[in-house]
Amino acid sequence: MRIVFDTNVFVSAFGSLGDRAWEALGRIFDGEDHLLISKPIIDELLGVLARKFSPDPAYLARTALFLTEIGDVVRPTHQLHVFADDPDNRILECAIAGRAEAIVTGDRAMLKLRCCANVRIISLRQYLESS
Repeated sequence: MRIVFDTNVFVSAFGSLGDRAWEALGRIFDGEDHLLISKPIIDELLGVLARKFSPDPAYLARTALFLTEIGDVVRPTHQLHVFADDPDNRILECAIAGRAEAIVTGDRAMLKLRCCANVRIISLRQYLESS
């Protein structure tokens, strides 16, 4: 399955190795699913990680490199304005440009939509139960 993880999934995974979000990343490591990511998603994630965990530039650079190594970097060409929270729009843009089957998120506003442009929007629990 071609998927896009919302920033909150990455933050959860990096914040507590061993939780369900890390299990979701395990599906990428094992080759079960195919991760799509974009520069705007990486930029948002690095900003959140710097604020919450470590502003260390080396840590952030390693994180960015790690993400580009485990996923395919997508370059969206159209900006969307579906969600009030603009970073959520960047997630959707990546999913559409990369022809993802699903976005995995904990964001209630995104989950409420359930589907957009043939991309399902599912919770982490739904994603893990879909294997």
